[in-house]
Parts: sequence; structure tokens; C-alpha cells
Amino acid sequence: MRFFRQSLLGLVLAALTLGLLALSIGSVLGALRDRRSDGAGAPPAQEQVVTVRVLSVEPRTITPQITAFGEVRARGSLELRAPRSGRITWVAPGLGEGVKVGAGVVLVRLDNSESEAALALARTDLAALEGARGRAASGMILGQDALAAAEAEVALRQTALDRQRDLLSRGAGSASAVEAAELAEASAGQRVLSSRQALLQVERDLEEVEASLARQTIALSEARRAVADAEITAPFDGVLNAASLVEGGLVTANERLAILIDPDRLDVWIRVSSGEFSRLADMTGELRPGAISVRLGNRPDDLRTTGRIALAGAALEDGEAGRLIIATLDHSAGLRPGDFVAVTLDEAPIVNAMSIPSRAVGPDAAVLALTEDDRLEEVPVTILRRDGNDVIVDAAPLAGREIVSDRTPQVGRGIKVRPLRPDGEPQRVALDEAERARLIGLVEADPSLSDADRMAYVAQLSAPDVPADLVARITSRAGG
Repeated sequence: MRFFRQSLLGLVLAALTLGLLALSIGSVLGALRDRRSDGAGAPPAQEQVVTVRVLSVEPRTITPQITAFGEVRARGSLELRAPRSGRITWVAPGLGEGVKVGAGVVLVRLDNSESEAALALARTDLAALEGARGRAASGMILGQDALAAAEAEVALRQTALDRQRDLLSRGAGSASAVEAAELAEASAGQRVLSSRQALLQVERDLEEVEASLARQTIALSEARRAVADAEITAPFDGVLNAASLVEGGLVTANERLAILIDPDRLDVWIRVSSGEFSRLADMTGELRPGAISVRLGNRPDDLRTTGRIALAGAALEDGEAGRLIIATLDHSAGLRPGDFVAVTLDEAPIVNAMSIPSRAVGPDAAVLALTEDDRLEEVPVTILRRDGNDVIVDAAPLAGREIVSDRTPQVGRGIKVRPLRPDGEPQRVALDEAERARLIGLVEADPSLSDADRMAYVAQLSAPDVPADLVARITSRAGG
């Protein structure tokens, strides 16, 4: 009985083993049949083609620009101050803040009675001194004539003395006659000495009169200047600022009455960083006289003008950084001193360069360039400048090639692409079913689209030909 049970158990185990083996063989054969069936009926896999925007690299000369801010200041300005104290007796009609005045126009008159009296007195004193000088000159002439007469008399007396001495030597004269002639000759010599002394006195008097006359001429000039200072005029054409002119008001010496500003001679003081200053300087560190453009605001109708860089600031004050640049404006264009303006400065031109969107350059400083079979390859580029959302790169290594202008995570090295060029070619592209399904899936999975936009996108993607820019936009949104 025991043998029978053991034999029956062995048969059951053997049957189960054979059943499991048959089931395994059947599963393997079924899988092989399914694989052969699927491989024979499925279409071959197709490579995914991504639509991208491209641009052609054309090297050219680019002038980069620096945007900074500055303050408008007056280069031609003058403080009008009172030359002396006094009362304002007259103010030009309509004179006040912001009034335009011409060169030579009288703006203010001060009380001038004392100055005019001093001028009249100076003229009278000068006339008196001129009369004294004339009399002294006449006296000098008379003195010179008297001296000449005295010297002539001495000569005659000397001749008479010589004759008396000659007569005495021949026995025809007398000693008393000789003595009398000697006394007459000595008296004539005394008169010559007196004439010379009188002439010297007249010369000293004339010198004193001349000195007094010179001093009085200076006094007369001062009196005339004091009279002229009573009228304050505009030395050049300009606009008045900070004018405090009131008729009848009292002013002190050197008190400021107004500031005259020449609106056509304005400068802009611009503060730039040290790096920006180095790009505006030449190899020797000297500032290049480049062009600038100035605008008061950002609206199209805001005040705008141009100018040129003139010079750099000499030193930095405490708490300041960067560099100061002073530029002259070609035209004021309505700007006024104190305006805070935006300034665009031209750097030195860069040859063989091109400006491309910054999103076209990857983090490894490389761009994706198209090959002849519309595949992408990475090409390193040299970034020369950054200009807002664009970068200026050395375009010589990429001359004539096309690069991707908007990189997305879907594009990379070796990817097959469909280029969308700036001129719109191709306008519409034909999609295979796999690409169409992929794009529809991207639209349906985009949470930022409304239901109406999603339905419009799906309807456009269902057409045989799809706009190329639509494909690029959907791909870009998915990559963003």
C-alpha cells in the first residue's frame, strides 16, 4: 500500500513538471511569433526633425555703444553782481527768471548821483591842472629866454673887459675903467646864476603839475568807471537765472543779482565705470573724441541732441568711483543746466564682428551651426562685447555659415533640423505623423495655453502643411 502511494505521488509530480515545461515552451513560441508579427507589420522608425530659427553670419564693422547717465551743465555762464552798493533806480521791463536777453542790453541801473558829482569834480580839477601845466610851460619858456639874455650879457661884459684891459696895456686906458668893467662882468654872471635857479624852479613846478595831472587823470578814469558801473549790462546773449531784481531795492557791493546762462554752450558731465572708460580710450589711455547722443527721456517725442566727447575729469572726489567724462553738445535742443539725461557713447569700431542674440550662445561659449545636410554642430565663438540682450562676437570663423538664433533644450549637436530663415523660407512645412503627434502632445501638455488657443493650435497642426513659425514657436515654448 505504501509503495502504491509513493508511485502515485511520483506520477503526479512528473505530470506537473511536464505541464510546466510545455507551458514555458508555448510562452516562448508565442513571444517569438508576436515579435515576428510586430516586426513585419510596423513601419521603420523615422528620425525626429526639429524646426529652428537660423540667421546667416555676415562679418561687418560694428560700433558698440555704452549707455550712461549724466547731468547737463552750463559752460558759458556768468554771475551778474553789483559792483558797488546803492539803490536800484531802474530795471529793464519784463526782466525776470528765464528771460532771454541780448548782448549789450542794459538790465539794471543803480543810483548814480554821487558818481556823477565825483566825475564832474574830477573833470574840473583836471581842467585846473591842465591850466597850471600851461602856465608852467610858459614860465619855462620865459626862464629859458631870460637865461639866454643873461648869458649874452655876460659875453658882452667879457668883451668890454677885454677891451679895457687892452687899452690899459697900451697906456690909453685907466685902472678904474678896468675895475668897472670887471664889476659889470661879475654882475652879469650873477644874473645868469639867478636865471638858472629860476629856470630849475619852473621845471620842478612843471614836473609837480605833470604828476598831479597824471593822478587826476586816473581819478577821472575811476569816476567814469563808477558812473559806468551804475549800469549793469549783459555781456553776451543768454537766459537769466536766479534773478532778484527789484526797482528801489538796496544792494551791497558784490551782491549777486542774477546768473546769465548761454543756452547754446552746454556740457554733459557723464559718470562711467573704469571698464567702460578703458573702452573709450586709446592705447595710450587718452580719451578718444567720439560721438554721443543725448536724450531727456525714453519717449519718441522727448528732447534729443548730439555732441562729442571733449575731455576727462582730472581727479576723483571722495566717495566717487569710475571716471568722469565731459562732452560738449552740438545743440541745446531745449535742454537746461541741471537736466538729468541718458547718454549713448560710441566705442571704437570692431571689424569682422556680428551682433547675435545672447540666447544663441550656450553656456560653453559656443553656437550651433548648420552643416550641409542640415545637422547641427557646436562651434566655439569669442564674445567681444555684451549689448543688452545681444552679444557681439568675432564672426570671422563663422563667415557665410548659418547658426541657430534661439537655442532650446530640444536642439543640440548632431540633431537634424528644419531651418526657418528670417526671410520666411520655408513659409509652410509638411509634417510626418510622428512629428505631428509630438507637436500636438506638446500643445496639449502646455498649461499656459487657454482652451481656445489649444484648440486653434491643434486645428493648425492637423492641416497637411503647417506654418513653420508655428512649429518653431511651439518648440520654443516647450523648451522654455
